[in-house]
Amino acid sequence: MIRNFYQGHDPRGLAETYGSPLYVYNENILRQRCRDMINLCAYPHFVVNYAMKANTNIHLMSIIREEGLRVDVSSAGEAIAAIAAGFAPENMLFIVNGVSAEELEYAINLGMTISVDSLSQLETYGKINPGGKIALRFNSGIGGGHHEKVITCGDGTKFGIMPEYIPQVHQLLAQYKLKLIGINHHIGSQNWGDLFLEGAQELLNIARQFPNLEFIDLGGGFAVPYNKQDGEQPMNLQQLGQSLDKFLNAFVTEYGKNITFIIEPGRYIAAECGVLLGTVHALKNCGQSRYAGTDMGFSVFARPTLYDAHHDIEIYRKNNAPLGDKTEIVNIVGNQCESGDYIAKERRLPLLQEGDVLGVMDAGAYGYSMSSQYNHRQRPAEILIQTDGSIRQIRRRDTFEDMLQNMRM
Repeated sequence: MIRNFYQGHDPRGLAETYGSPLYVYNENILRQRCRDMINLCAYPHFVVNYAMKANTNIHLMSIIREEGLRVDVSSAGEAIAAIAAGFAPENMLFIVNGVSAEELEYAINLGMTISVDSLSQLETYGKINPGGKIALRFNSGIGGGHHEKVITCGDGTKFGIMPEYIPQVHQLLAQYKLKLIGINHHIGSQNWGDLFLEGAQELLNIARQFPNLEFIDLGGGFAVPYNKQDGEQPMNLQQLGQSLDKFLNAFVTEYGKNITFIIEPGRYIAAECGVLLGTVHALKNCGQSRYAGTDMGFSVFARPTLYDAHHDIEIYRKNNAPLGDKTEIVNIVGNQCESGDYIAKERRLPLLQEGDVLGVMDAGAYGYSMSSQYNHRQRPAEILIQTDGSIRQIRRRDTFEDMLQNMRM
């Protein structure tokens, strides 16, 4: 847990007031993570785009905008949410992957910068908007991440144009009189710095083949220390920033133009500002395994089920009763009708009791944004602990009528 996360509020009281499960966010932490990225390096033409797929709540995004970040969007729906949060289209980068011509037209009409990631989509764009400006996502060959499903570069991923197709890129740009203004890539999520720099160098090798770029987007995926209870430390941002400064300035001197460099963190911005609270409703043994059944199914928090992701767990007992010295190996599971529905596997914790409230740490990224109404369960409310310590509800819990209304004809 980041110190003083709840700023004097009782997490059990929050769950009782706003319902369990519940997403709780801390504004001070969110603002600090934005500032970490803004101040990452000293290169003067350095821009931070928030990859909003990590968390799309417009109230949180408004804070991110206030801190000076721009935004990456990956769909028309995200663009609409970004506008609702106050972002101007000229400060939005629309990075697409296999979208329809209609969605491209929407982005063009809105005035966003668009990046496509295939020859096919480049040609579609050229037909829709001949003579327009465009950016391209390349696959620089360097990929990595905490799980195979979040590696977004290298062999076996669906993203980006391989460098061997650069001659065809030049041909399509000429055919449709398009102006290439930027290139980008993304190596994957939960990287600790060295691989990010290695991938960035490969992207700069691609950039050298395009002499008139206005920006280069180096991607993001910066790691968050999810294993804080075991002593895992945060990234060394000072070291990363110094290395980044060095080779950006060297490239610009060679390139002969002070182009803009962009990074696009999502997880790093949002993860640590969020905690998911849920309640233990059942305890049981099945064979040699111990289970704690909670209201935090994967419709509420999907990361452990999707990616075997680790999140530290805290226990909040009624009246702050002591947890005791005894521990057990327990599986914390959700209430979905799926065997893969779990929050933590074989975790050593103090003996749990029915009615305990659990805190799933660092749940602000890819938590609510990946939630669903599977098993027709309601998505939870979201609240924000503001800088002055006051509570503001920033999303209400689904009602059953909400869940039915789009089916009422």
